[in-house]
Amino acid sequence: GVCPHPPETEFADVTADRYPPQTKLYYTCDPGYDREASAYPGIQCKIEQQGAVWIYKPFKCLGKKNLSSVAPTMKLELTQKPKLEPMSTAPQKQEDLSESKQKDFCGPPKTIPHAFIKLPQQHYVGQVLHFKCQTGYDKRHPTFGNRTCKEVNGKTFWTPLDMRCTNDS
Repeated sequence: GVCPHPPETEFADVTADRYPPQTKLYYTCDPGYDREASAYPGIQCKIEQQGAVWIYKPFKCLGKKNLSSVAPTMKLELTQKPKLEPMSTAPQKQEDLSESKQKDFCGPPKTIPHAFIKLPQQHYVGQVLHFKCQTGYDKRHPTFGNRTCKEVNGKTFWTPLDMRCTNDS
């Protein structure tokens, strides 16, 4: 089943462990950085012979002051540049998905320096979102938290989040 859009959480970054096939995600460069010219920020989860994988195109975020020069700092190379990236082999925390079914989902996308992933608009029942306070914001314990999309008696909802990040001094 499809879940409602999760409630907004201010000053927190959000990630997920698994994404269903056909999910499209987009990288966004951090403030002060722009994407390399002609770099497409999108990736998509596809089913291949080895299972669900992310399809990537090369993507970099460069410091705005370095965009016009060829400074050594521009030569940040990712350690891996595969077109296909298999699902993460990290242990899964969800008990409701069997091991064989996990191959049908993509794991977390790879991290790119100075970029973050925008979450998709749609989520599915059983998906877990992970929240972490952004750098520079006051962190009230706990500083990490999860929300899970659940369905009970035909009603779909997100579990509460027990963390709070503020910009109060």
